[in-house]
Amino acid sequence: MKKLTAATLALCIATLTGCSSSDDEEELVLPEIVNQFETDIIWQESIGDGVEHYFSRLTPAVHNDVVFVANREGEVEALSLENGDTLWQTDVRENPAFWPWESTESAKLSGGILQAYGKIFVGSEHGYLTALDRETGEIVWRKTMPGEVLSKPAAGDGLVFVNLGSGKLLAVHPDTGEERWRFEQEVPPLTLRGQSSPTVANGGVLLGLETGRLSVLISENGYSAWSAEIATPKGASEFERLVDVDTQALISGPYAYAIAYNGNLAAVDIRSGNVVWKREYSSYRDLSMDSQHIYVVDSDGVIYALDKSSGIERWSQPALRGWYLTGPTIAGNYIALGDQEGNLHWLNKETGELVSREDFDSSGFFVEPVVAGDKLILYTRDGEVSAVKIPD
Repeated sequence: MKKLTAATLALCIATLTGCSSSDDEEELVLPEIVNQFETDIIWQESIGDGVEHYFSRLTPAVHNDVVFVANREGEVEALSLENGDTLWQTDVRENPAFWPWESTESAKLSGGILQAYGKIFVGSEHGYLTALDRETGEIVWRKTMPGEVLSKPAAGDGLVFVNLGSGKLLAVHPDTGEERWRFEQEVPPLTLRGQSSPTVANGGVLLGLETGRLSVLISENGYSAWSAEIATPKGASEFERLVDVDTQALISGPYAYAIAYNGNLAAVDIRSGNVVWKREYSSYRDLSMDSQHIYVVDSDGVIYALDKSSGIERWSQPALRGWYLTGPTIAGNYIALGDQEGNLHWLNKETGELVSREDFDSSGFFVEPVVAGDKLILYTRDGEVSAVKIPD
């Protein structure tokens, strides 16, 4: 099984579309805008070297007035949401009873952060899932998983669900890490690097598959309830047949929403698995949703708002095409997202207009901003953690 990163994928696309030399490539230029407001930075801290250039989806987590962050090397920290002060700090390599390698070797943390059941859960490319006490940072347990942990685990119905790079989904007990059941999907010869995070609701676990399907498993035992087709593999080459559903499904009322690479955005009836509507959009970034609309950043970096009930497009914003954007985050009246050069972009949620931009760490953003009350938490590749005020 071969894995493609987003950067490799973009290079493949450029090659297939006939870019013959560097002279032919257009330099990316940000659109000129007049900021309607300036981004109010409340505090900034750093956590080691962050994730650097690696594929480590370590999205910050928030609980009450605490922000939890981690870096690839193995450091996990709890920060005060008010001022960024460090409340506790743990290196998952410090305890030899839990860590079998030299303390100088990277833990390769790559999937997280989940806070649930009074604990913090992070996974690694080494195939470990680690649970830490949420109040103290003390390591509670670490278990070997049968595959890389490349996405954030999910919690619900008294269990933790971990989707692995090997194509397996495991349900484990949050207090011990004991495996309760596992589900294994069929994995195509070539897939995107990364897996969808599970979504837990109403006694079921929704899981995007690398075969272009959205499946629901019974959370108690892992039995399959239904599977819906989001995208169908097409084309002669393995590259053309990529249809991974690498994004986390969203749930609103009786419907689940999922999107596939090289495929579609679809609304699916949770009870039956019937597809209610399907629209041709391609993405490997997580969706966002409010009471009326779904917000999408497609594979090219074009941002869309679609009506939830019908899938009808309300607006599109192509000005950031090619900038390797994060997923979109709803922040008050705005959509916030970052790019690979470290710019934070604000869009009017109703119109898609670019209304403000702020330059942060040039290492760039890899994970989407996280809402924490009236603040937005940002995390750059080089480990800069920022809290900014969400504009009124």
